[in-house]
Amino acid sequence: MLQPYTDRTIVKKAEKEGVKKLAIVTPAFVSDCLETLEEIAMEGKEEFLEAGGEEFHTVPCINDNEEWVQVLANWIHEFATSKHLASSNTQ
Repeated sequence: MLQPYTDRTIVKKAEKEGVKKLAIVTPAFVSDCLETLEEIAMEGKEEFLEAGGEEFHTVPCINDNEEWVQVLANWIHEFATSKHLASSNTQ
């Protein structure tokens, strides 16, 4: 299990450290999903506000951002045209 746990950290920031404003970024997620939308954005906000926080924001994942899609397409193209893939197809 990865630690520290997000929910415990969010509550600790408000209760023990007196943080009133919090913005959450989830760089490990390239697209919003149930974990980022429900567990972090909704439940995390509720826990933070109940613990004494005043403002809670989540920064959206990159989802279908045009620049991200182009980077991903470039990676796929580079892999598909690489010598590594060409040599594995001939075996």
